[in-house]
Amino acid sequence: MDESKLNDFMGKLVTDMGGAALMANVLVGAELGLYRAMADGTPTTSEALAAKAGCNPRLIREWLNNQAAAGYVEVDDGKFRLPEEQAMALADEDSPVYVAGGASVLASLFLDKDKVIAAMRGNGALSWGEHHHCLFSGTERFFRPGYRAHLVAEWLPALDGVVPKLEAGGKVADVGCGHGASTVIMAEAFPASRFFGFDFHAPSIATARTRAAERGVGDRANFEVASAKDYGNGGYDLICFFDCLHDMGDPVGAARHALQSLAPDGTVLLVEPFAHDRLEENMNPVGRLFYAASTFICTPNSLSQEVGLGLGAQAGEARLRAVFAEAGFSRFRRATETPFNLILEARR
Repeated sequence: MDESKLNDFMGKLVTDMGGAALMANVLVGAELGLYRAMADGTPTTSEALAAKAGCNPRLIREWLNNQAAAGYVEVDDGKFRLPEEQAMALADEDSPVYVAGGASVLASLFLDKDKVIAAMRGNGALSWGEHHHCLFSGTERFFRPGYRAHLVAEWLPALDGVVPKLEAGGKVADVGCGHGASTVIMAEAFPASRFFGFDFHAPSIATARTRAAERGVGDRANFEVASAKDYGNGGYDLICFFDCLHDMGDPVGAARHALQSLAPDGTVLLVEPFAHDRLEENMNPVGRLFYAASTFICTPNSLSQEVGLGLGAQAGEARLRAVFAEAGFSRFRRATETPFNLILEARR
């Protein structure tokens, strides 16, 4: 045994355990509004923050100590301050880098641990709808800031000829729409177009309808319970899959149905977690996060459905290209990318 390697690994393990515990505290801070209460950058005491948030001052002091030890807040002479940069990620839900809402996804990993263990000891299946409800809201809050920042400004313009169609009045399907964040964003940006969101999870569709009504786009954003292989109508100018194709049991079948549902010159927009094609290339912080989520969420959901291909959240562009080629598409390219997503375009 190499004692120095052991010490290095123990240091890494303690760091990772501290990070996991910290995320639980981030979840508490987000749900209690503690970060929002500190978002103006004014130094505050634990007593003042507790009074502002309506919380127990002793527990707030311990929470602030944790945040200071982690470098999330600054402390000076007994007063704590949330810097502007941290506020963008932790307090401002309209910020393109807001991630605190995603802590609910991490919470679901722990809450659903026993279900995942049962799946691992069995056939590997755990359907999306069987997870704790915090996964559904956490997924919306994790992905929505990126969609707001990039979808209309960068991703759609990167597709050949799509934006002019949407401006003139196109027909769009958002497959696996979840709570409808992506659908609503597009409906707000292109009032002449019609949008149809589909998801097999009925509670998510109910929430999507509420979101569309709240944002005033319910007249042009319709939501229905349907799978990726049986949604109706057709003649879509654009069919979107946002961070969902790899979760499906039969992604080839889903892509084939999209091909059949497209207008003659229609386009598929495929947004997937960023990944290279080989494990060795994904051994980085993003890969670590997505492989962990995929173990608990994406792959078990795929294994719970027919075919059960189990692509996983780190499928990579080459594997996704093969899916669309098998489905009958002749054109497939990377339109653009972000540190967290591949944005891919498929056409006939």
